Amino acid sequence: MLKDYEFWFVVGSQFLYGPEVLETVATRAQEMTDKLNASGNLPCKLVYKVTAKTNKEITDVVREANYDPKCAGIITWCHTFSPSKMWINGFANLQKPYCHFATQYNRSIPNEEIDMDFMNLNQAAHGDREHGFIAARLRMPRKVIAGYWEDEDVQKRIGSWMRAAVGVAFSKGLKVMRFGDNMREVAVTEGDKVEAQIKLGWQVNTWPVGKLVKTMDEVTEAEIDALMETYCREYTLNTDDIATVRYQAREEIAMKKMLDAEGCMAFSNTFQDLYGMKQLPGLASQHLMAQGYGYGGEGDWKVSAMTAIMKAMSEGMTGGTAFMEDYTYNLEPDAKYSLGAHMLEVCPSVAAEKPRIEVHPLGIGDREPPARLVFEGHEGPGIVVSLIDMGGRLRLIVQDIQCVKPILPMPNLPVARVMWKAFPDLTTGVECWIAAGGAHHTVLSYDVTAEQMKDWARMMDIEFVHITKDTTVEALEQQLFLNDLAWKLK
Repeated sequence: MLKDYEFWFVVGSQFLYGPEVLETVATRAQEMTDKLNASGNLPCKLVYKVTAKTNKEITDVVREANYDPKCAGIITWCHTFSPSKMWINGFANLQKPYCHFATQYNRSIPNEEIDMDFMNLNQAAHGDREHGFIAARLRMPRKVIAGYWEDEDVQKRIGSWMRAAVGVAFSKGLKVMRFGDNMREVAVTEGDKVEAQIKLGWQVNTWPVGKLVKTMDEVTEAEIDALMETYCREYTLNTDDIATVRYQAREEIAMKKMLDAEGCMAFSNTFQDLYGMKQLPGLASQHLMAQGYGYGGEGDWKVSAMTAIMKAMSEGMTGGTAFMEDYTYNLEPDAKYSLGAHMLEVCPSVAAEKPRIEVHPLGIGDREPPARLVFEGHEGPGIVVSLIDMGGRLRLIVQDIQCVKPILPMPNLPVARVMWKAFPDLTTGVECWIAAGGAHHTVLSYDVTAEQMKDWARMMDIEFVHITKDTTVEALEQQLFLNDLAWKLK
């Protein structure tokens, strides 16, 4: 999916310096583009489009970018001085993510050859400041990345921003299939679907569970046999109840058929609406998530969409991204951890070892014991993310965490689970999360970073709250108060 998108490199200059300078700028821009693409640090292709010298050239390339579905954003750089008034018309109409790359062609100042000709050609320090002013004046959402273009860390920052921008492109076309409605009386899984489509592009609609059951009835035994082979190849079959596993395969095949027929990359369901179904989809939902689909339990369409988006942003990475829920805490003074899990539906992409297919009673939903994948999450730094509807605006909450090997074996808990240390610490983190209104459902990711989610939120023009190792309750409460004032003025 990442390879379906490209980013356009637009270089700023002007006619003042003569045709030879402009030829050199264009040659260098193409060279930089080629080397950046060859670096292996960019997840998407960079395309040099133009050395822009006039208002019309800038307006034209922005118009083209807006209507090209392959273009996921533009990256600008001013090799020479580019008068910023000529960027106004283009920038005022830009609808794609924008990164200002503040760099220069040469790494160092050449002592012997620096003269006025060199200065006229190499004016990035001058030009990027003029260029940056107009974006600030227009209050444009943007990412500024400064550094030498051949340095690996700089290239990786560009690549990281590209992933966030692809998350925007993916979001704008995302369709969410809801099997049934939300769990009754739950507040945080509700929200304004019209506002979500206006701000984020999501199309969130409901399909009846009866249609899913009808589609399940049409699944053939041969189709189930083929998926069972996949299950046995990817997971350890740790049950003799093959019929139950085959029923999960039937559910998965039917759900995938419906999702693909409607072009949906995310779905939700609820154990309160299983009419005509023998089991709540467990293994079925987990394996769909492993293929990149987003999921939300209890009808939570917001977390379903965010799971799909963050999976799209992290394509090709191996840490994993999963639907998650804080289940219970370990509050021992020297071992304060959160245990994340769900009834059934945690994506196996975060597993430390090969997941096991097991069948156990669920104790909720009044249906047959379902098959599910059981595993422990692996160690490593990560984030948990929650998108909530504050009424009038959306708020994205991100908390930094450190996942650990579970400190207890928990032999009688037959679910997938991840244990983590929350920052700044468990109890302060809980107080901050609750103060911000964070949901009980989250997306946990080892791959997507807080900076990428901040970039995504900025591009989407929604509020961003970050709970870090340095966050205090007092500082966060002040931030939330000021945020309320600022967003009421928008």
